[in-house]
Amino acid sequence: MNKFLNIVQGICYILIIIGALNWGLVGIFNFNLVEYFFNESVIARTLYIIIGVAAIISIILTAKYTIDNREY
Repeated sequence: MNKFLNIVQGICYILIIIGALNWGLVGIFNFNLVEYFFNESVIARTLYIIIGVAAIISIILTAKYTIDNREY
């Protein structure tokens, strides 16, 4: 199970990086890479949802890891 969670967390981090880079492009150049490729379609909206879910999963896994490995 631990190997599975490591894979899930790795995929989540990759998706979060993609989302962060896209927001960086929007902020600096006013250029949305996702909408450029998918033209505000259902695919683009789905990708945004997947990236958001990846962020939530990453937060949960990081919190769980932190609580499980807390030293007193």
